[in-house]
Amino acid sequence: MIRKISVLACALVLAGCAGPGAREILNAGANTDNVVTFGMGYDLKMYSPLKEINKTNVKRLVPMWNFSLSSDMGEMSQPTVYNGVMYVVNGNWTFAIDVATGRQIWRTPVTYDRGALRVTTGGAYMRGAATIYNGKLYRQSIDAHVMALDMATGKEIWKTKFAEWKESYGGIVAPTIANGVLISGMAGGDRTARGFIDGYDPETGQRLWRTWTIPAPGEKGSETWPNDKLPDAWKYGGGATWQPGSYDPELDLFYIGTGNAEPYNPKYRAGMDSLFAASVLAIRPKTGEMVWYYQFLPNDSYDFDGTAENIIADIQVEGRPRKVLINVNKNGFLYVIDRTNGKLIAAHPFVNQNWAKYIDLKTGRPVLTDLLDRAIKGETIDLLPRHGTNATLSAYNPKTGLLFLNSWEYIRTMKFVDVKLVVGSSYIGIDSSSKIPNPAGYHIAMDPLTGKTAWKIPLQDYGVSAGTLATDGGLLFTGKLTGEFIALDQDTGKQLWQFKTGSSIVAPPITYTHKGVQYVTVLSGRGGSVSGRAAGDTVPAGGSVYTFALMPE
Repeated sequence: MIRKISVLACALVLAGCAGPGAREILNAGANTDNVVTFGMGYDLKMYSPLKEINKTNVKRLVPMWNFSLSSDMGEMSQPTVYNGVMYVVNGNWTFAIDVATGRQIWRTPVTYDRGALRVTTGGAYMRGAATIYNGKLYRQSIDAHVMALDMATGKEIWKTKFAEWKESYGGIVAPTIANGVLISGMAGGDRTARGFIDGYDPETGQRLWRTWTIPAPGEKGSETWPNDKLPDAWKYGGGATWQPGSYDPELDLFYIGTGNAEPYNPKYRAGMDSLFAASVLAIRPKTGEMVWYYQFLPNDSYDFDGTAENIIADIQVEGRPRKVLINVNKNGFLYVIDRTNGKLIAAHPFVNQNWAKYIDLKTGRPVLTDLLDRAIKGETIDLLPRHGTNATLSAYNPKTGLLFLNSWEYIRTMKFVDVKLVVGSSYIGIDSSSKIPNPAGYHIAMDPLTGKTAWKIPLQDYGVSAGTLATDGGLLFTGKLTGEFIALDQDTGKQLWQFKTGSSIVAPPITYTHKGVQYVTVLSGRGGSVSGRAAGDTVPAGGSVYTFALMPE
């Protein structure tokens, strides 16, 4: 009976479950009752103007409700909220939840070929958000499908297969709506897959275009792959698109990062640049045309990727405004890139690193240390960092110009090894292990243009995989692998509040209003590949939604 009433109530709301439309998505944040995109807006700033919850009263923040997500494979997605309904996705379910009460309105199981779990690195999970648009909710499944559900009922409207999971392709990333096109990526770059990004008609599920991130012979960028002794290297090239992108409606450019080149051992790629792996691509949503690219690490041999979310911001550079992307890269450098043309503006290390002397601003290329040469000669090396950060959303406050990020200081001990490339199999070309120092990472506030650190707070136990959320109340919300959801002072990094959830937090939080009250929501649930292994059995699995508000004085 509750379900029927809730669905009816939703249907009676003006534009209720029929939205959001293009205008609302473009103006995400204007109506604080709704969170209709990943990253709190197309710009992925993870910033909110809300300030009812602030540094003075955050100590009164208490849980209002908790909802079980019926999965133990990890919760990495961000909820969306529209007209009093919260939408949540994970690897096994899609949910609609009443924002006020935490009661389930509907839930729909994700049907997928269980054999697909064998080719994933961390089970069935989802990154990004529950993508909502024009009455539909869009998501992927682990067995390489993209689909649309009815927002009011959870009923499947269409389902499209985008690849063969037996060829190592998987779906773990939420699509993005940009200029009326549903843009959807893929996972599998560590398992001899060739990466791509797809554009779909959101009404029908018909694929409109496909842009390969690893070029075939004769295509742009193919000259950066071997064509004589290793002519088929591109077929196994990697370059997965397993993180959501950002979108600039004014420039009509969608920005998506690509994963590592495959295998890591560079001899199978003849030591060449390996475009367009470990890059950010600027894509026309209507056509899939690649307008420009920037490669963070030519010949990526360390699994650094380029998949970190690209934050859109307008900043002053040498006295004039510049349209930029801010990228907190796994390689340990923070990049500022002109988003109109892909030219590098600034690059600063945010963790200890030993693979590059610096990033050359004229060429955009890293100036390497002798580490790679030593590894190619057969030495076992200690690489810093293993990951400078781990697929987390950083937060950018446009009022202060500060970027807030979570770092890892892990060391990768690695040695290149020979492999036999077989489609659908995992042959990364290294033997490796990790060392976790003390501290394991940091909460950091930085000026992205100058690289100046405002504060840096050391972390014990593990690095942080959770996203960050900055608010106009002077707070920075984030979480830990050990399960604590915390609020920090943006000015100092001092921890002002915490709540212990039941599992790890590896997801980005959101904030919104409902009937004039500010709420904060985050998913809790250990899982995924790197973070799942890091926390191990010391932290229980099991996914939940936690929603908080201020307790009355």
